[in-house]
Amino acid sequence: MINLIDTPGHVDFTFEVVRSLRILDGAVCILDGVAGVEAQTEKVWRQATAYKIPRIIYINKLDRDGAAFGRTVHEIASRLFVWPAVCQVPWFQGGKGRFCGIGDVVNLRAYRWPEGGDGKLVETVAVDELGEADSGFAQEIKKARVALVDLLASHDDAIVDEFLRLNENSIDIAADDIVASLRRCVLNQDSRIVPVYGGASFRNIGVQPLLDAITQLMPNPNEIPIPEVSIGRAEGNLEQLMSGKLLSKDAQSAPATGRKGKAVTARQPMAVITNLEACALAFKVVHDARRGALVYVRVYSGTIQRGSSLYNTNLQVNEPVQRLLRMYASDSVDIPSLPAGQIGVIPGLKHARTGDTLISYIGASPKTGPPPPINSLQLRPIEVPPAVFFSSVESNSLGEAKSVKNALDLLIREDPSLQLSEDEESGQTLLRGMGEFHLEIAADRLIKDLKAKATMGDIEIAYREALLFPSPPKTALVNHEIAGKKAKACCTARVDRLAEAEQHRNNSDDFESSVLESGNMITTLIEPSTKPKLPSEDVTSEEPAGIPEHWHVKLPSHLSSETLHMSLRNGALSALSRGIHYPFPFHNVHVTISIDPGHELFGNDTNSSALSSAAREATKAALKDAAQSGTAIMQHVMNVTVSTNEASLGAVVNDLTSERGGSVLSLEDADATTSGIREDLPSIDLRKVYAPRDPFEGGTSFADEEQAEMNNSSRQRTIQAKVPLREMMGYLKHLRSITGGRGSFVMSADKFERVVGEQEKILRRELRGY
Repeated sequence: MINLIDTPGHVDFTFEVVRSLRILDGAVCILDGVAGVEAQTEKVWRQATAYKIPRIIYINKLDRDGAAFGRTVHEIASRLFVWPAVCQVPWFQGGKGRFCGIGDVVNLRAYRWPEGGDGKLVETVAVDELGEADSGFAQEIKKARVALVDLLASHDDAIVDEFLRLNENSIDIAADDIVASLRRCVLNQDSRIVPVYGGASFRNIGVQPLLDAITQLMPNPNEIPIPEVSIGRAEGNLEQLMSGKLLSKDAQSAPATGRKGKAVTARQPMAVITNLEACALAFKVVHDARRGALVYVRVYSGTIQRGSSLYNTNLQVNEPVQRLLRMYASDSVDIPSLPAGQIGVIPGLKHARTGDTLISYIGASPKTGPPPPINSLQLRPIEVPPAVFFSSVESNSLGEAKSVKNALDLLIREDPSLQLSEDEESGQTLLRGMGEFHLEIAADRLIKDLKAKATMGDIEIAYREALLFPSPPKTALVNHEIAGKKAKACCTARVDRLAEAEQHRNNSDDFESSVLESGNMITTLIEPSTKPKLPSEDVTSEEPAGIPEHWHVKLPSHLSSETLHMSLRNGALSALSRGIHYPFPFHNVHVTISIDPGHELFGNDTNSSALSSAAREATKAALKDAAQSGTAIMQHVMNVTVSTNEASLGAVVNDLTSERGGSVLSLEDADATTSGIREDLPSIDLRKVYAPRDPFEGGTSFADEEQAEMNNSSRQRTIQAKVPLREMMGYLKHLRSITGGRGSFVMSADKFERVVGEQEKILRRELRGY
């Protein structure tokens, strides 16, 4: 069983690629034979490298004018930092005619597709028989075989032994031995060998051999890296969990207080693991008009059975598995079970989201789920990139508000890279996304597919507000009812600009916690008190391990130090979510919240809600005080990589620097080894890379041609620049107009920088509306 997942290539849909790579065993990177390795290709390649995904490359569209298989092979080496193992060479009639087939370097044969056919009829010709019809192509296949064996021999000892056994004759090595060597190199990421295939998919040329290569070279689920997991405070991999080592590690690291339920003893781990029937990751949610929510899952351990119950460890809820489906595009087939290594769909789950861990556990309570710590088991989550654009969403009438809200919730559940927020001042609902095109597609789905009667506002930029001066300590006391229960708590907050040196400080213990979140540092302190103990309520209390001797109070039993820190931190984050002068979140702020347990905790009246409310009010008061001296506007600065030809280079650079206020960091050849895939990897020597000559290529070698055409206007160049996000709106259309449609770009968020000078004055006038 092979599951195929296709992902969009547009930069705005990076999250689709990320969540697919998270659960894949292998990937096929499809390149345009005319465009070669593009900027977005490099970005996706980096993401696949981060997840250690074995890959093969397929060069498509070789039937188009200007397609260059050889040039693209060299670009693979120079821009992706890998050794291209050419397993196929394109076949052009007479050496320069139409693209009619491919040469199989591994099996020493050629495949020819009749002109005008649908690709189903394929003529196979052995290399020895090919000599009469096209001797030059036959010699090229043999030359490619020698180069392939030489490349494999530099990384695989087994193929060296076979090469020596056959008197150093590369042609006589069996195809099965070469396939086995290729597979070992593909699975060994350190070899940096990537098999390269070619074809023209629209005409179905080369597709069948590519599918054969996938089955021969891609890993099975048992050969991929062991998935990373966490349970409680312990982190490790799935193998350690199934052996019980991770549970023992968690039991040793668990604090003396703060965890409900009994700890796992040294003799319990295997009994707990035995009851774990299945562990899976939800990686995609799709809303189907007929079947409702379809949750795509990848099973990593055990088997999910139809009729079983799954516990969501992220949301702490149980959900029944009423049906299991195997998808064939839009069609589906009911299946009784879903074993480890497979991808399937569970329809009808009401709560599961992208990135949630789902487990099936024998004897789990229908209400509370599995016992601790197994109820905290989580697979490595899927990272959601930050949203950088936003648009307002308004229902057409008050009566439609609820249905619009439900449609937006479905949209967010499908695509977590979309984020929903509400402007406290205006009451507007704001939809945030990765880019203009991303929000346009989201709006189209909201109105046309989900039938929401709503209006989308103009796409805008998400700025940030920042402090210029610190505040004095501000104390807030909360004493009122929350959800019908008495709530009382007190704390003190002060705010300041976040120093750059502090941005890498994340630490936590029972009495002090510092966490960097959303660009702000939140430090919470449980400060010792030497004041006389206040007459307090007679409550049962527990003393945290390591408490100073001069403390005169203990924490209430219902409040662990971990809960206290988390509640204070959540309150501070709530206060930072909206600025004082502008409706943007705060950025680069260091909030310090301190609490004196002897004087600011009030027994059972102090709960997590009361603590969060007190922290929010104290932080707001400190922010307002600091903002009286003025605040700054921060804008997102993007790392932009533009690919264009030499002829358009000057126009593009001038546009980035003069018109858009950006700064150019570097100008490189498109084939230079500074593309940033992996700075720690040595560059590939292009003189050692085999690539067949392209039909239009001259008599010089690739390296010689590069030197001879240094000033050729068709030479591709890459521009690295930093540009404000505001200036990148609508840039793709403009770039295509000034480059004649030949330019492309990719951008990623770098950091927030303060807006200064005339640009600040203009922006402030726009935001205030006068």
